[in-house]
Amino acid sequence: MRNILILFILATFTSCNTDILPKPKAYLSLEYPKKEYTNLALERPYYFEVLKNTKIIDEKNNWLKIIYPNIKASIDITYRPVENNLNELLTEAEKLVFKHAVKAEQIIPKDFLNPKKRVYGSLYEITGNAASQIQFHVTDSTHNFIKGSLYFYAKPNYDSILPAVDYIKKDILHIIETLEWQ
Repeated sequence: MRNILILFILATFTSCNTDILPKPKAYLSLEYPKKEYTNLALERPYYFEVLKNTKIIDEKNNWLKIIYPNIKASIDITYRPVENNLNELLTEAEKLVFKHAVKAEQIIPKDFLNPKKRVYGSLYEITGNAASQIQFHVTDSTHNFIKGSLYFYAKPNYDSILPAVDYIKKDILHIIETLEWQ
């Protein structure tokens, strides 16, 4: 009887041997509205086109906030006049980017030069669970300086917000490409 019980237990544990397979990769099926741009309707020392389905918040000192209500994100734009302090403004902008180095996996810079429109700047993609995934600054190097930062209204989880970052990154590039100084 004892041998039969041992044989039964062995048969139970060895007969159900199935390989464990990893789950297949899945992709989010997010759909964003088709991009349509409109002119920034505020009087500023600068001009650019913004996505139509965003909300623009007018702030003092020629600053503004471009809000993406459906994505729960914003691009915060700060403006400063250049008054023989361009090096200080550039240093300050880069310090703000590299503050995220603690949480960032990588910071990828990209420079922009458009001498025809007098637009010079840099865009920084920040990968990882940093507070801001994209920051940029642009200047005409003599009178105007703009700094922009992308923020999400949630605890950063880079893998989850990556599709939204890619979507908004195209709008930031459009802002830089259509930027003109008044």
